Amino acid sequence: MTTDQDLTMEGQPATAVFAAKGIDVTPSKDHGVIKVLKRPGFDGERPMIGDRVTVHYTGKLLNGKRFDCSRERKEPFCFNVGKGQVLKAWDIGVLSMQRGEVCTFLCKPEYAYGSAGNPNKIPPNSSVVFEMELLKFEGEMLTDDGGIIRRIKVKGDGYTNPNDGASVEVHLEGRCGGRLFDCRDVSFIVGEAEDKGLPLGVDRAMDKMQKGECCVLYLKSKYGFGSEGKPEYKIGPDKDIIYEVTLKGFQRAKEPWEMDLTEKLDLVAGIKHKGNQYFKAERYFQAVIQYQRIVSMLEMECGKGMEQQKRIQSFMLTAHLNLALCFLRLKEFSQVVENCNKVIELDESNEKALYRRGEARLLRNEFSLALEDFQQVLQVNPSNRAARAQISICQSKIKEHHERDKKTYANMFQKFAERDAKVGKMKRRRDESVRSGINGEVGLKRRRRSQDCPS
Repeated sequence: MTTDQDLTMEGQPATAVFAAKGIDVTPSKDHGVIKVLKRPGFDGERPMIGDRVTVHYTGKLLNGKRFDCSRERKEPFCFNVGKGQVLKAWDIGVLSMQRGEVCTFLCKPEYAYGSAGNPNKIPPNSSVVFEMELLKFEGEMLTDDGGIIRRIKVKGDGYTNPNDGASVEVHLEGRCGGRLFDCRDVSFIVGEAEDKGLPLGVDRAMDKMQKGECCVLYLKSKYGFGSEGKPEYKIGPDKDIIYEVTLKGFQRAKEPWEMDLTEKLDLVAGIKHKGNQYFKAERYFQAVIQYQRIVSMLEMECGKGMEQQKRIQSFMLTAHLNLALCFLRLKEFSQVVENCNKVIELDESNEKALYRRGEARLLRNEFSLALEDFQQVLQVNPSNRAARAQISICQSKIKEHHERDKKTYANMFQKFAERDAKVGKMKRRRDESVRSGINGEVGLKRRRRSQDCPS
């Protein structure tokens, strides 16, 4: 029968090594997770809450039995640290490590597999040991394009976050190239941070934050101050920036399900006005936020009477048309088509929707589909000169495309013909060579036979 003393480290019982060299890394200092360093890290930087970390690990019972090992699978393990995705001991332990560090953790049951254990692997109420290597870590991506990266310095309280339209109070420190350019306490409405001179990335991070949270936001130019820069802060165009943000407090806006239809319609009128202001100022991302709020509020609504229904449809048509126009400016053509399709579902002969969808399709090189859209525009409004001009462009593009295909196929067939001719020539040479060899052998045999005959 094995005992807890069977697992050894440095030639000694593991428990003795942890007692002599271990450091308690638990926040409550209850010796729930004891750490022994085996190899120090490289650069001194540690992960922050929410970072995406990559580790190799080996898990053992105190009797020395191995129950899990990422190296055996030849695949490291990734998770967002401090988010409760793994054992509590891992969240605590990895936050204490540096990049490249190798260490061993002794974990009490309440920080590991608890009173239940893990069937067929870990008995109930077992302490376990993990050897871990922190391979790398990176901030949490808040956008699919990696334009906003968040690293949490101080975790917030509670489980609620600000929503679009919420009032927030924050402390901000903005840096560019290590230079502090913005430091202040400021209040703003989520979705309208532009009004306070704040970049889009700060605004878009708000709905991921909790009260009391302090995080560092790494903003690519697109989510910073863009191609215009910020002259008053002496920030040039296309500069990446960093903001440290502390959410001091917030008041959530009412959710759509908390409002009746009359309240929604009154609110939507103001949201539309705000979106139009941003559009005229060429703040297209900010305008998109406002128009999308209108859609989310009204898309599931049905008016009680004809007048209410007309108002709902009017707002929805306008929101989708304006979204299509914003996305056209932002060169996100699939979104243009999607929003135009929504309008055409409500109004199949909508001139603006057909025209904007045609523009997007033309820019996506879908010339035949674009041509159909512009032709439908002329059916709706024969005097639309812009659509007529676009039809000429589409026809020209289609002709160019056909000519290019014709030339490509002609060249392709020419190459095939040349290759077939070359193969045929080589085959004829081979055949001639074979025939020549056969004839030579026949002649040689005849001469030999003639020499063997008596004279």
